[in-house]
Amino acid sequence: MRFILSLILSISISIGLSQSDSVIIKSFYNIALSEGKAYEDLRSLCKDVGARLSGSAEAAMAIDWGKKKLEGYKFDNVYLQEIMVPHWERGTKEAGWIKTSDNELHKVNLLALGGSIGTSGLIDAEVVSFNSLEELKEASKKDIEGKIVFLNQHMDEQQINTFKAYGGCYAIRGYGAVESSKLGAKALLIKSLGLPVDKHPHTGSMHYVDSVEKIPAAALSTVDADFLAESLEKGKLSFVLEMDCRDYPDVVSYNVIAEVTGSKNPNNIITFGGHLDSWDTGEGAHDDGAGIIHCMEALRLIKVNGYKPNNTLRLVFFMNEENGNNGGKSYATWAKDQKNENHIAALESDRGGFAPRGFHCDGSDEYVTLLKSFEKDLTQYDLHIFEKGYGGVDIGPLKSQFEGIPLFGFVPDSQRYFDFHHAPSDVFENVNKRELELGCAAIASMLYLLDQNL
Repeated sequence: MRFILSLILSISISIGLSQSDSVIIKSFYNIALSEGKAYEDLRSLCKDVGARLSGSAEAAMAIDWGKKKLEGYKFDNVYLQEIMVPHWERGTKEAGWIKTSDNELHKVNLLALGGSIGTSGLIDAEVVSFNSLEELKEASKKDIEGKIVFLNQHMDEQQINTFKAYGGCYAIRGYGAVESSKLGAKALLIKSLGLPVDKHPHTGSMHYVDSVEKIPAAALSTVDADFLAESLEKGKLSFVLEMDCRDYPDVVSYNVIAEVTGSKNPNNIITFGGHLDSWDTGEGAHDDGAGIIHCMEALRLIKVNGYKPNNTLRLVFFMNEENGNNGGKSYATWAKDQKNENHIAALESDRGGFAPRGFHCDGSDEYVTLLKSFEKDLTQYDLHIFEKGYGGVDIGPLKSQFEGIPLFGFVPDSQRYFDFHHAPSDVFENVNKRELELGCAAIASMLYLLDQNL
């Protein structure tokens, strides 16, 4: 019966008969939930390729995987866009110990922050603790020089939107090493940016500046960070740290692109996608394997359903979002300067594979109003967020190249995202099949509505 419904709908659309939005959207959901490819495709990406840090062998294999997968779905055009990406490696496994005044040792779980330098052997120094970056900035150099700074700021569990909690303490990871080094610190430790209290440390990008000496930086698991804080309340202690991180010259990589050509306005482009790279721990299942799969499956649903878009739908697997965004930046300038294209909208999925809740719009009031008008078609699918908000890191550079372009961000439920974000626990087994499929159908529906109304 499902097959017959899809066939009738495909024939009707192909001969130009009018079909209501609700029937087409329902077909997307039916196919995604009963005949979907998303879950198996995500399994393959996570298990057959694995973690995919820019510049790594796994990232190169992910590019091959993506191109072959897109070719297999027989989209109109599949090709690669060459870019340059950074190449940083974690090296041998990090090691760290809390050492009390009477030389008792407590081994901890930690990860180097992405881009950190190594320690060049063991660092053994007294720890000094601060609750925020602002508190650190107010400290005296004499209290920090030669010591290891510990930034013990935790994510605010009272924030209902966990991305706001993350944004509230991102600065300790992004800029903590620079501010610590200014005051003479030997290294930086932070409490992982994650909500659960567990043994999984969370990595992520950090920044140096040329005018300030680089120092090693690492994230402790929340369990170990809490233990360190409790131990410091009892008296002075030191920390022993060893990391083998290193930078290599930039390497050639690629964005992976597929298109379904517009039937009426082929020169009008709607870009959508997620980032193919991930951090080198876990499998990048939620960040951003789920986003890649959401968008690939959405385009497949549109194709299988027989819908012929008015505008060209371009799917992009961006490379290097995690530690540079060269994929997003290069794509935007390539589309404007080399291709001289007309981009009318962009959409991104990069918030995990959890149950879909709606969409944000980074655009003018006109586009926010348009987004809100879609609610009547999508509310029955448990989507309720249709409001002004954030688009995404990868599609963000398009704003500087295409004046006024609206950016749309897919919004899934956020409550569990920071259980897994940048952590070893971000693996395929922690993605729910039905939630992933619902996200694919939601994005297919959104692309359809945008294509019909732009």
